[in-house]
Amino acid sequence: MSSDYNYGNRKGVIIGIMTVVVLIYLVRLFTLQVLDNDYKRFADSNAFLKKIQYPSRGLIYDRNGKLLVYNQPAYDVMMIVREIQEFDTLDFCRTLGITREQFDRRWAMVKDRRLNPGYSAYTPQTFISQMSAQDYGRLQEKLYKFPGFFIQNRVLRQYAVNSAANVLGNIREVSPRDIENDDYYIRGDYTGDLGIEKSYEKYLRGEKGVEILLRDAHGRIKGKYEDGIYDIAPKSGKNLKLSIDADLQQYGEYLMQNKIGAIVAIEPSTGEILALVSSPTYDPSMLIGRERGKNYLKLNKNPYKPLFDRAFMAAYPPGSTFKPTQGLIFMQEKVITPNTMYPCYNGFVAGRLKVGCHAHGSPLGLLPALQTSCNAYFCYGLRSMLDSRSKYKNTAEAFDIWKDYLVSMGYGYRLGVDLPSESRGFIPNSKFYSKVYGENRWRALTVISIAIGQGEILATPLQIANLAATIANRGYFYTPHVVKEIQDTVLNEEFRQRRYTDIDAGYYDYIVQGMRMAVTGGTCRVGAISGIEVCGKTGTAQNPHGKDHSAFMGFAPMNNPKIAIAVYVENAGFGATYGVPIGSLMMEKYLNGFIAPERAYLEERMVTSNTMIYSGIKGN
Repeated sequence: MSSDYNYGNRKGVIIGIMTVVVLIYLVRLFTLQVLDNDYKRFADSNAFLKKIQYPSRGLIYDRNGKLLVYNQPAYDVMMIVREIQEFDTLDFCRTLGITREQFDRRWAMVKDRRLNPGYSAYTPQTFISQMSAQDYGRLQEKLYKFPGFFIQNRVLRQYAVNSAANVLGNIREVSPRDIENDDYYIRGDYTGDLGIEKSYEKYLRGEKGVEILLRDAHGRIKGKYEDGIYDIAPKSGKNLKLSIDADLQQYGEYLMQNKIGAIVAIEPSTGEILALVSSPTYDPSMLIGRERGKNYLKLNKNPYKPLFDRAFMAAYPPGSTFKPTQGLIFMQEKVITPNTMYPCYNGFVAGRLKVGCHAHGSPLGLLPALQTSCNAYFCYGLRSMLDSRSKYKNTAEAFDIWKDYLVSMGYGYRLGVDLPSESRGFIPNSKFYSKVYGENRWRALTVISIAIGQGEILATPLQIANLAATIANRGYFYTPHVVKEIQDTVLNEEFRQRRYTDIDAGYYDYIVQGMRMAVTGGTCRVGAISGIEVCGKTGTAQNPHGKDHSAFMGFAPMNNPKIAIAVYVENAGFGATYGVPIGSLMMEKYLNGFIAPERAYLEERMVTSNTMIYSGIKGN
């Protein structure tokens, strides 16, 4: 009985083990034959060569239809490791103009699964990318000597202009992270890097196709499989029309040579960006071809940071360009009326605290304060608001109301421009100051410099230009954008909706009048253009690291605005010295198409001046 029982146990265990083994084999076979495509791909690769057909990347035009970016043919050397046979390595290297060391290094990189996660000996791998037409011709003649290698046709970008590099961006080879994040890409593909090329990548890149070629037992191509009925044609990327005016963009870069800073010009009625100048800049063609890596490193090491787009990535103290926002807030909160008068004793004085100001008439109302850029007026206004206990329960409450108005005007947060890496600037809230000074231990005098765009206040040139557009529109703006049209596609709704501020529209008329007075007889007099009613506001922003920054904000014409602009020149002194002339010349160039002869001296002075010498930056 016992032996029968033990025999039965052993038999059950053996049957169980065999059952588990069979199940394991069945699961593995199912995985290999149904779920895993590797073996099918390996078998197919013996008979077929599937060549990716890369689409033509979308073209880029300016607002007037001028071609800015187009495509040129390029060639990649591809290889299928499993099919490579013995060949003359030195002859191969001479044909491609590379050294044996470069060959060995590239070979190792291709087979390194850490650097090339998609590596397979059975699938095409990129050995050399962006081969020149000359190298292509030489290799094509000798390709039969190098079994396992073939040439893949590509397209590379070419630039019709040598400007707007930071707007246009460039393309680069995809990284492992790109491949991981988007299954569209495989190793050796290209993707947008910086600018429009990056933010509109999915529109520009198109859709890949595939060509299936039949091979014989020796791997030789015998033609298309089934006469190409299974081939998939690539779909070209969508063309883009930018809002940028290429001529105005080039003119802005011309004016900003040998200067550090930015120009932003916007069409107020649409939010379309007419010019987005960052200086110093670079020739976009530097970042194409096989020299891209070397040139990128060179630009990245440049102490003036040409790859950094100061127009929307840099955050500066806005200085006196900030004062119109203060006038609007004070009127909206009934802190002042346009006729409210404040004194100026060569500045704002409260005990031992003084915020200096230049000489002008005193006392004065809001419009003359904008005309003369009086610091004292806006300091008194901020003090009256923040320290009013009849209207607000404490300083913190008043301050957060003040901040909320600024947010509605486009400050403190990203505007949402269709370019990557926009800065939000900085507008503090009450918690920020309570953390620094202690709760209920700070007042208006503690933070008084923010009234004139100093202290902790930071804004991008894009935000300052957007304020000019908002004032020009008397209280609303469109999200600034650089793409005007996408081929066969409706532009995003966010760029077509008005964004209203929390300020009553009627108060903007007073600000417009004050800015007009600044041009006719105030700090912006040098910005006057014959026959055009220009409105403007200077800004001289204190710089703890050196000479003050020169800024300007304005728009024209006054009652039918076509262009709003902000100019910011680092280390250039008073706003009237550089900011106003450059802004005025840009407006004249756009509205008239030329610079009047009597203002040629102003243009020459801007072009020939060099403010980079005041930056304190020393080259490598």
